[in-house]
Amino acid sequence: MSQPARPSLRGRAIVGNFFHAPMRDRLEILADTLIAVDETGTISAVLGPDAPGRAAAEAELGDKVVRMPEGSYGLPGMVDLHVHAPQYPQLGLALDAPLAEWLDTYTFPLEARYADLDFAAPRYRTLVEDLLAHGTTTVVYFATQHVEATKLLADLCLELGQRALVGKVAMDDPAACPEGYRDADATAAVSGTREVIDYIRTHPANDEGLVLPVVTPRFTPSCTPEALAGLGALAAEQECHIQTHCSESDWAHGHALDRFGVSDAAVLDGFGLLTRRTVLAHSNFLSGDDMDRVAARGAGVAHCALSNMYFANSVFPLRKALERQVRIGLGTDISGGPSPSMFEACLTTLRASRLLEDGVDPDLPAERRGRADSAIDLVTAFHLATAGGADVLDLPVGRLQPGCRFDLVQIDTAARNGGIRLFEITRPEAIFEKIIHGTTRANIAAVWVDGHQAIGAPPPHPEH
Repeated sequence: MSQPARPSLRGRAIVGNFFHAPMRDRLEILADTLIAVDETGTISAVLGPDAPGRAAAEAELGDKVVRMPEGSYGLPGMVDLHVHAPQYPQLGLALDAPLAEWLDTYTFPLEARYADLDFAAPRYRTLVEDLLAHGTTTVVYFATQHVEATKLLADLCLELGQRALVGKVAMDDPAACPEGYRDADATAAVSGTREVIDYIRTHPANDEGLVLPVVTPRFTPSCTPEALAGLGALAAEQECHIQTHCSESDWAHGHALDRFGVSDAAVLDGFGLLTRRTVLAHSNFLSGDDMDRVAARGAGVAHCALSNMYFANSVFPLRKALERQVRIGLGTDISGGPSPSMFEACLTTLRASRLLEDGVDPDLPAERRGRADSAIDLVTAFHLATAGGADVLDLPVGRLQPGCRFDLVQIDTAARNGGIRLFEITRPEAIFEKIIHGTTRANIAAVWVDGHQAIGAPPPHPEH
């Protein structure tokens, strides 16, 4: 299967106004800036209006320079570190159930149906299309226990042009997994994962590595020690990314303590599953020692603020984790999180941090109501949704800088059906705030991944 031809900015340049946050304490405003993209999809130059060589670059590129329309602004593509791809059909459903019941009664039966590729194909396609249309250019996907359906998800990401890490879910423990939806044993869990790794890495349409494999033990409750050990060894052998859940809720956190006598993070570390390429979803109940362990291994956390409100029983201490040098990005956690928008993830992250700082129980005095020094600001949330997530994955995305891949979201602030209303506002910092707070799908005019356009009309004709 080869990728379909898509409009491309490779070998071209785009001029417009852009925002990015390469560091969590700094918003960079790139006004009237030219971003040149080389033939591989990598940003080769970022030149402001007064930068040396700007005029020469425009002259050399000639009609290969395109300009974003007035009222449009560019952002780096969003990085979603945690999506359960098969759960998209139940987005917004059964969120009043406790986590264990939600899994057993609703989620596992739905995921089991993906053994049928005719069932899986339209649902996976719709998910990838919808996430791209919301400005999400990089996604870390949990698929299902099924090898062939996981391959199908990788196929669709390549076809539709989304950067993705795709993992076959490993779950083999009969004590925790349904009879009809689990790996036969630890050997099957590991061999199925190996098959998916080989498929993705040798895929004829994946010569540029747009899609990567990721070793995916669902979480410690669903895996036998033999499976966890085998997956850790496989990840080391194949130099793969790893994703799993860690200390998500009281139930999940307590399971590791009861079963292994140590924390979830320590369990994963003991099986070789805590590495520089590991993404730990949630991690709400990490102790200070756990955070230090995660930071020492270089692993990262997928902070899923919205789904935590439904299933985690607590607010993740984001600022504390950042101060302890834990790498952190954001995730929607579809479908535990009932929104596919990373803009919503930014805002929920911000709000949750303020709730943690201020507290929520009005019967307590103010000085006892919250946890001091927990709040973050909007720039930090945006950084985590872009450059922060990219850093967790060790991928050159999330920033508009030379050497990074050209992943871009074009925001139309004037879209009548969108949620942004600027009125007389012209100050760039205020426009940025309006964009993050107000962007809806209707405001996303175009999305590029790796220099190719995945969503929107073809690039505008150059100005003559």
